[in-house]
Amino acid sequence: MLTPNITVNDGHLFFGGADCVKLAQEHGTPLYVMDEIMIRENCRGYRDVIEAEYGGRGLICFASKALSCKELYRIVDSEGLGADVISGGELYTALQAGMPAEKLVMHGNSKSNDELRFAIKENVGRIVADNLPELARIEKIAAEMGKTVRVLLRIKPGIDAHTHDFVRTGQIDSKFGFALETGEAMEAVKAASAYAHISLAGLHCHIGSQILDTDPFAEAARVMLHFMNDVRKELGITFTDLNLGGGPGIRYTEEDDPKPFGEIVRAILTALKAACAECSYPEPFVLFEPGRSIVGGAGLTLYTVMARKTIPNIRTYVLVDGGMCDNPRYALYHSRYEAIVANRAGQPRSESVTIGGKCCESGDLIGEAMPLQHAEPDDILAVLATGAYNYSMASNYNRNPRAEMVMVKDGAARTVIRRESYEDIVRNDI
Repeated sequence: MLTPNITVNDGHLFFGGADCVKLAQEHGTPLYVMDEIMIRENCRGYRDVIEAEYGGRGLICFASKALSCKELYRIVDSEGLGADVISGGELYTALQAGMPAEKLVMHGNSKSNDELRFAIKENVGRIVADNLPELARIEKIAAEMGKTVRVLLRIKPGIDAHTHDFVRTGQIDSKFGFALETGEAMEAVKAASAYAHISLAGLHCHIGSQILDTDPFAEAARVMLHFMNDVRKELGITFTDLNLGGGPGIRYTEEDDPKPFGEIVRAILTALKAACAECSYPEPFVLFEPGRSIVGGAGLTLYTVMARKTIPNIRTYVLVDGGMCDNPRYALYHSRYEAIVANRAGQPRSESVTIGGKCCESGDLIGEAMPLQHAEPDDILAVLATGAYNYSMASNYNRNPRAEMVMVKDGAARTVIRRESYEDIVRNDI
């Protein structure tokens, strides 16, 4: 199994100690299932490495875009983590859940004025600025509100992250941040440092997502520290903060072989400390922003099989009661998953099938050529490792209601996001 919290008992699939078949019967499908214990263990794993390897001089900020809901914020806050938020909606949800504003980092490459006002009004700990017009808007809004804002600049370090093109963000041709190669990053530092209501604390980079090795992260740390030293030499500014983003990958399939996140963080800190020593630079306060590696493997999605359709000599479709409206990642990236028939979990996965969804799109698939037990209508299908970027990217396409989410702990489940109703869908129609 992909993760140790997945077991088989009496032919049924169990996740976090809960019988997936019973969960489907009691809560309906599609159903997102999250394992609280695994989430907490992953949070502690990151936090403990910072404590052991860097004297606690850092903050792990959960990347909200992976999964934003009140209960998840409550969990990460109770484990001593902060969070990064991408939008006013994520910021609002985090604050509603009780997260301290000073432990939040506000991101986004195209923040609206309303979002900036909201973040500044609530005294968000750090705002990551993405472009020169945004810096000017932050200064203007902060001046109007009589506040000084702690800002980081998002830098493109030019690192090849060895991942899918759609989730590479650190190269020069990216909509995010200021490029090092062109001198744009240094000009941004000069601009930001000249503003009266911006306190330029440091830099941020994020080189991509679902990265399975340590080398790109370590190289990013070296590049960023050397640029910080260039800033000190040219402008006399010594930064206190370095945010190295997130991106560690997980096992979506048996073939994936990600490095343990503890090993990744240790490699980053080793490279960072070596670069600081080389440049005689004070070791900065570090921030990391893992998302997928905290919640991805801690989730699965349950569906009911609605039909089986075999096209001779071509393929067999197993059609389920969800699809791209609750998991768009195959349609977007051809992301691979493992699936199990939860009520036949003790049987071998002897077939190769295409799992199709209910949306009116030929591309509404969860996967192709997927090994699976023989599936018939009314069987319960579990798609594994869906804790990240499934609920957060869900939509009401074809006016399908968003699915319920339950959190399991020691075999017991509680609802943390209610299933949408048709009334919810038309609530804002006029």
